[in-house]
Amino acid sequence: MLVARVGDKLYIHGSRASRALRTLADGAAACVTVTIVDGLVLARSVFEHSVNYESVMAFGRFTPVTGAPQRVAALEAFTEKLLPGRWGEVRGPSSRELKATAILAMPIVEASVKRRGRPPDDDHTADAAAAIWAGVIPIVTSYGAPVASPGLPADVPLAGSVQRLLGQSAELDLGGDP
Repeated sequence: MLVARVGDKLYIHGSRASRALRTLADGAAACVTVTIVDGLVLARSVFEHSVNYESVMAFGRFTPVTGAPQRVAALEAFTEKLLPGRWGEVRGPSSRELKATAILAMPIVEASVKRRGRPPDDDHTADAAAAIWAGVIPIVTSYGAPVASPGLPADVPLAGSVQRLLGQSAELDLGGDP
């Protein structure tokens, strides 16, 4: 599920038919957790293996976002968090789409953040004498070449938001297989 933070609130959205969203909309206590794993930590012993990560847990209760302007603003926030500039390039939600979508907001009342970003902890142990490679293998995430929708006419240029995301100023050749 996508989560967007705007100021001191978290927003989620999904189908009105979603049991989870209906339960949260009724005021159930919630915990939203987001974790990014950014490295494998390999030690000289199994016990000392780990991962480097950043994690946040936010606690609170969601309430439905009901006003049409607030609902549209929340959807814009989702879109702009996903890809800045995209909202202005695409058709906004229709009234039917808005009606079918549940949008919930949760003020961040309490949160917990954890982070690990270091090498293995066994450099100053007896295991350090072992001739076994130890260290961190970073996990790198990047964007690949865009793959056009099968029904997209060949003469439609790559959107400016996508070009900016990829750090490009020229259009890409989107023909053929990726």
